Amino acid sequence: MSEATSTGATKKREPLSIVGGRSGFEPRYIKDHLAKYIVWTGGLGVIGALLLIFVYLASEVAPLFGDADVRARKTMKLPGDQGETLFLAAEEQGEVGMRVSKTGQVVFFDLFTGHARQTLSLPIDGKTLTSVYPIDHDKGLLAAGLNDGSVLIFQHRYKQAYPNDVRVITAELSYPRGEQPLVFASGPISHLAVRDNGDALMIVGSETEGSIQIKRFEQATSLFGDVTVTELPVQILVPEINPDILLLNPLLQWLYVIDQPAGKIALYQLKGDGPPQLIDVQEVGAEISKASYLAGGISIIATQADGRVTQWFPARKGSGEQYLARVREFRVPGDTPATAIGVETRRRGFAVGDSAGWVTMFYATSGARVHRERIFDHAVARIVFNPRAQLRLALSVDGDLSVSDVHNEHPEVSFKALWSKVWYESYDQPDYIWQSSSASADFEPKFSLMPLSFGTLKAAFYAMLFAVPLAIMGAIFTANFMSPSMRQAVKPTVELMEALPTVILGFLAGLWLAPFVETNLLGVFLTLLLLPLSLPLFGYLWLRMPRSIRLRVPAGWEAALIIPVIASVVWFCFLVAPPMEALIFAGNMQAWMDHTLGIGYDQRNALVVGIAMGIAVIPTIYSIAEDAIFSVPKHLSLGSLALGATPWQTLIGVVLPTASPGIFSAVMIGMGRAVGETMIVLMATGNTAVMDPSLFQGLRTLSANIAVEVPESEVGSTHFRLLFLAGMVLFVFTFAFNTLAEIVRQRLRRKFASL
Repeated sequence: MSEATSTGATKKREPLSIVGGRSGFEPRYIKDHLAKYIVWTGGLGVIGALLLIFVYLASEVAPLFGDADVRARKTMKLPGDQGETLFLAAEEQGEVGMRVSKTGQVVFFDLFTGHARQTLSLPIDGKTLTSVYPIDHDKGLLAAGLNDGSVLIFQHRYKQAYPNDVRVITAELSYPRGEQPLVFASGPISHLAVRDNGDALMIVGSETEGSIQIKRFEQATSLFGDVTVTELPVQILVPEINPDILLLNPLLQWLYVIDQPAGKIALYQLKGDGPPQLIDVQEVGAEISKASYLAGGISIIATQADGRVTQWFPARKGSGEQYLARVREFRVPGDTPATAIGVETRRRGFAVGDSAGWVTMFYATSGARVHRERIFDHAVARIVFNPRAQLRLALSVDGDLSVSDVHNEHPEVSFKALWSKVWYESYDQPDYIWQSSSASADFEPKFSLMPLSFGTLKAAFYAMLFAVPLAIMGAIFTANFMSPSMRQAVKPTVELMEALPTVILGFLAGLWLAPFVETNLLGVFLTLLLLPLSLPLFGYLWLRMPRSIRLRVPAGWEAALIIPVIASVVWFCFLVAPPMEALIFAGNMQAWMDHTLGIGYDQRNALVVGIAMGIAVIPTIYSIAEDAIFSVPKHLSLGSLALGATPWQTLIGVVLPTASPGIFSAVMIGMGRAVGETMIVLMATGNTAVMDPSLFQGLRTLSANIAVEVPESEVGSTHFRLLFLAGMVLFVFTFAFNTLAEIVRQRLRRKFASL
């Protein structure tokens, strides 16, 4: 009977054990597994979405760091006579080339076949050309020096027509100063430099004895359109060095005189009718083979016999004295002597040809070597780019012409240009600069991401400096000391602030807070100083009050007493600020800081951003930290109190260590939001991309820069892709912050799990 009972009982319990062991058919078990897989799938979806964002950003950024793609189109013989080629050019579309020979013959030829399209002769009456100098590459304006000392100004232009929807380019020559050459010197001009800025034409040339002549033609246009040309007297300059190469800048301000064998460069400043003033003479350390202006007419590039290429432009020392600065150096691999140099007409790119037939392409601003290839077995005589820099012509000493298509969209970008100091034109020293556009076509783009990254961290730092103490202390008081009824009113109110649009905060910060802080700067400082001191003092005095008075305030409602204290302290600070400012700072604290301490003050600065963005970040940090502190098990704190610890000791020793993972997560999430904030920093910072840690200077963040400049950027341009790079840097910032927060949070959880 007992066995049967036992067996029967066992048999009756078997289904229960199967159900208790979760056979797989229990609805609760199915729901649990279903929820697990749904969460798992959602987590993978989030990770996949983040990866897709990263891949998209990387795809837009990757072309910035690619090398130039140069593809040979054809190698041909130059058409025309057998005279020496003095000038070579290609029109903008890369279809028609132009050659000017020593005899004055101008040949326009097809850059695909090499056949001559049109042959013209300059009106030089049997004279020969000694040199051809490009006055303006974009306009096709040239100056030809003749063997009798005269100068002929001519222009090559190209007209486009579309008969039967087929593009036809027609070349022509014109003579803006007339077909009669301008009288300049009495004998052959060995070296020539000519510039025309619209109001004046200046001709600089050196004769065989080494002196330099400078002749200026002033042009004035009357209200009726009559043009009057005034020929100014010739100036004679005896240079400090032998004038083998002359370079004149487009604004007729600077003249470079280069002694090739001695390797010396002299810089002269031209002052209208006054005599040229010698500014500086520099030795490059080797023989100079070629020299040319870069686009923009500020920097010059000099190639040396030892394979080095150096960039120079005028700069100022700390004392204000001008000098010729050696900005950067490039090196041709193999240290072979350079025999030719060609510059891009609209960017700071250039190419160097050497005696072994190699052509190396560089970009001046980024300091990068973008391409190198050997195209001849002999020395390179000339290198030319068309105005769009999409076509490169290279001429050998044997008369072979190599035509190559160039795809080099983003030469301005390199790691050094993005993250290191760069010496830009017209600056006195290397610096971190972001300036993506300008009104001038000769502008040198400045794409350093350092000011934007610095501004992002600066804004986040001051915002967190303002927000973290208030949010954490408020969360501690609300969760640990405030009465439940008051907590139910305070916590939702603070969390409701998180729903306030940041554009509203930015609007108020820019149009109200920034002028208010500027007008009441001393009052703001007094408030920031006295308010943290007055609250502990009030708490101490409250504890010293008679017990009968303290018991009238219900437990947990002491925070209500702080409101009038805060209002009174703030009112007092702004009341005493004006007389204190008049007494101590002569009525203007900003001017006193500027004159006495050397600290400038911008109305929209980091102080305003710290306050405004701090207010935006406080609800996030407060809500998460308060939940973490309030969620600490009550038996831990009650046990601590039962063992004789004070509430403060319990808070420090038990509650905060247990809640520390959540508090740290709150701070890092707030930091992530501060780093990615856009509208507040866009409207309240002044958007000045400077690297100044001062609390009173403006800034520009990565997010604000993207918001401001994306609408004006050209799709696919370097500027456009750099904005994606800025977004990628911001993505990496936030990813790093979140990863760090998770690592630290997990370690804190393991450390305090035993409590």
